[in-house]
Amino acid sequence: MPPLRDADFVARMEAILDLYQEPPDPRRPLVCVDESHKEQRRHVRAPHGPAVGQVAREDNEYAHNGRSNLFMMFAPHANWRHVKVTERRTAVDFAECLRELVDEHFPQAEGIRLVVDNLNTHNDASLYQRFAPAEARRIARKLEWHRTPKHGSWRDLAEIELSVLGRQCLNRRIADRAMLEREVAAWAAARNTAGATIRWQFTTADARVKLAHLYPRLEHDK
Repeated sequence: MPPLRDADFVARMEAILDLYQEPPDPRRPLVCVDESHKEQRRHVRAPHGPAVGQVAREDNEYAHNGRSNLFMMFAPHANWRHVKVTERRTAVDFAECLRELVDEHFPQAEGIRLVVDNLNTHNDASLYQRFAPAEARRIARKLEWHRTPKHGSWRDLAEIELSVLGRQCLNRRIADRAMLEREVAAWAAARNTAGATIRWQFTTADARVKLAHLYPRLEHDK
């Protein structure tokens, strides 16, 4: 028999890849969610603005000013993303993101096909830690969970979108949470207005060829 962990990895991978090949359905939007963080660092000395023939300069010395969590919510078919900045990354914080997805961002949806990684807060139980049972169940009924394989979170498109955010917006000194909220909101608005998205081309058929070494070997294959 092949190792169960290998079979589980392949099963989850193929389920996610097949999901990405499904046509858009406004009644059941596809939304990918992932988390990251940003260290806040304020200037010790005021930076120098650009002068004639010179670029702007800032002192290498800085002061730590806390860290904020970033929840990335990304709907590839809608060319939409939203970044929620929070103080922490707890089950309660995640539950609030789920409520916002259901009630504020996709209130007309019959359900949301939700792609997440295997973090222990990524489940319906988080809702029950935040809301009364009836409210938690109301939100949970709208969510269809799809989890990436363990050690395979790159298949979550929100992780790719976080990488873009890091390169385009967060690769500089940001002083505090208020500034971070303004900057990521402006970044998301610009990306949404431009209709930026991720064209995922890797299919299950591709995986069976290019990632054949990840598949469990059956007895008749030996």
